[in-house]
Amino acid sequence: MRKISKGLVLLLVFALMVPMFAGCSSDEPAAAVEKETITEKTIVIGVSLPTQREERWVRDKEAMEKFAADLGVEIKIQVADADQAQQAQQVENLLTQGIDVLVLAPHDASASAELVKIANDEGVPVISYDRLVTGSDKLNYYLSFDNEKVGELQGKYFVENVDKGNIILFAGAPTDNNALLFFKGAMSQLQVKIDSGDYTVLGGEDFQQVATDNWVPSNAQNRATNVLTANPDAQIAGVLAPNDGTAGGIIEAFKASNVELPVITGQDSEIAAIKRIKIGEQSMTIFKDTRDLAQAAIEMAMKIASGETVSTNGNVDNGVIEVPSVLLEPKVVNQGNFQELLIDSGYINEADL
Repeated sequence: MRKISKGLVLLLVFALMVPMFAGCSSDEPAAAVEKETITEKTIVIGVSLPTQREERWVRDKEAMEKFAADLGVEIKIQVADADQAQQAQQVENLLTQGIDVLVLAPHDASASAELVKIANDEGVPVISYDRLVTGSDKLNYYLSFDNEKVGELQGKYFVENVDKGNIILFAGAPTDNNALLFFKGAMSQLQVKIDSGDYTVLGGEDFQQVATDNWVPSNAQNRATNVLTANPDAQIAGVLAPNDGTAGGIIEAFKASNVELPVITGQDSEIAAIKRIKIGEQSMTIFKDTRDLAQAAIEMAMKIASGETVSTNGNVDNGVIEVPSVLLEPKVVNQGNFQELLIDSGYINEADL
């Protein structure tokens, strides 16, 4: 057998003893080191958004990514492109990636109850973001603006600026619970004038009759064209449009029909809408600062993942339970205040207008 040198033996002994000394040299016990590692684990937030077709949803995504980066939180965002089957697949994919909390803005309010159940079965809490998931007893939180108040503000502006005459009603997507809340809020202001005969409604009054599939502007434009064609001699005093996209489609229908533009409402404070407000084509919009909403979503998710208490300011009925809710305040935007609310606050760059 080959003889091992004394120097090599000493080297081997030293190599074996180094880990022992390293372990003894730590000022903290092993348990403390392990605890620190667990505490510093990065929180992972999964986000499922319904679309990027509207400017406001693009802003939501950008704002969430920004705040997550600022706070050192990992965020995984999927966009369903107005397809419930695709959203279901994406949510299941997010759950396989080990997310701690799911922020879900549902494409279909009622169908998404199944997605909440799947997340719940995996032990993942769910925040219903901007749009309420209905029919679920597993939903943890709802974060949005006061959406019935949004409709009330639209309706209040409408009745203050339309005394009497023919009006046309529009609502949002029938699959979106917010659309029903907007319409309910607006009708709480308009119904008195409809019942008194001050307003004559053309083209339908029931929510399902006036709903706009998927919030698509061309769908609103087509319906507006049909109503105008069916009532060629009727002068229109006002149009209740649920958001800026549908308002844009409705305005195009009026222009194509060579009909004078009436009072037209909106919502979301999109750049195109503010341009129309500046020149008097659209009368108003609603400002829901998506920066505040996105930041609140990230902060809520962090608290939930850390086991902290989330402060709420209301409860919203989703048809099964009263969901603990955080509701932010919407604001009316018109020609007189868009500069202050949108440009001075940095929400819109003046050069874009």
